[in-house]
This record gives sequence, structure tokens and C-alpha cells, in this order.
Amino acid sequence: MLFGVTSIDRQSLINNVVGFAKAAKIFGVPLILSTVETKSFSGNIWPQLQAIYPDQTPIERSTMNSWDDEKFVSAVTKTGRKKIVIAGLWTEVCVAFPTIQAIHDGYEVYVVEDLCGDLDEKTHLAAMRRVEQAGAKPVTWIQVMLEWQRDWAERDTYDAVMDVVKHHAGGYGMGVEYAYTMVHGAPGTVHPGWEVPAEQVHA
Repeated sequence: MLFGVTSIDRQSLINNVVGFAKAAKIFGVPLILSTVETKSFSGNIWPQLQAIYPDQTPIERSTMNSWDDEKFVSAVTKTGRKKIVIAGLWTEVCVAFPTIQAIHDGYEVYVVEDLCGDLDEKTHLAAMRRVEQAGAKPVTWIQVMLEWQRDWAERDTYDAVMDVVKHHAGGYGMGVEYAYTMVHGAPGTVHPGWEVPAEQVHA
């Protein structure tokens, strides 16, 4: 489904989704992964996202509207939450449809606009207007993460949030890294090493 997205840069979209997934894990927010028709045309969930939740098997659907899938609705119900933060591909279908239906069923829904993608900017914006008119609140992933953090005095999550910022928040992350190292004299961020996968190593 990512192939068809032109409303947002695809690599930026992956970066945003992974950053958000890490934030949800930091704050213990239940995150539900779901796919649709993976074997026939949609493909598997992004490995970068699955890596954040390696033990969670995505809910496989045939429905475009996840709210039409009993397994998905059951997973939402089991969280005990009445506020839903939703994102996906494409905005006009797999995001708009369940958003409207969940609102109808009494949920407060927040659509993370920069975690959604659509065929073009016009269709994405039309979908966002539709969900807003239905009562959804548009948000961005960094906004949600910082609302969860709320107070920089909350040290239990501070370092983890700063790590997400430095790895996924673009210029904001660069500024944080600069302030740490150049202004405050802290050692630079140590990134984990990377090696060529064994099967690619030439003898």
C-alpha cells in the first residue's frame, strides 16, 4: 500500500511511524497492529514497525474498515480505553472509515496525520476534512508523544523520549544533539553498530 502513497515522502512516513511506535512503548500505551489481505496484494506489515513489537502478531483482516473486523474491535475493547489514536494507509479508506464508525460507537478518536498516507495530497486532505467533520481530532506524532511526556521533570521517560527525538525528529533531534554536546559539553550519542548481514559478506 505504501507504493501508492504520494501525499507524504514515503521514507519520512516510515520514520514517523517507527518513532511513534517507540513512544507508545515508552509510555505503555497499548498499540494494535493490523494488516489487510497480506497474501493477496497488500504485503506484510513494515519490518521496521514489527521490530518495535516483535512479539505481537498483527491482526489480519479482509475488511478495509478495521471496525468491521470483530478481532480488531475486540482488541480495542480489551484495552479498556475510550480514546483511540489511529493511523494507517490509506487515509481516505482504512483510516477514515474506522474513525467515523468508532466515533459513532462513542470513542474519542485522534487521527495522527503525519502517520497517514494517501494516493495524493488532495485525497489525504479530503479524508482529513471528512474525519474532522465527524468529530475526530487531527494530531501529529510528535505532538502526541510530547503530550504523553507533558513535563520534562518526569525523569522516568525523559531519556527515552530524547532518544526518540534524536533518532526520528529531524531538525528538532539535531538541535537537541547539538545542545547536549556543543552547549552543555555532554558526550555525543552512541549509536549501535551495524554490520553487513552474514549472507552478504564476500569471502
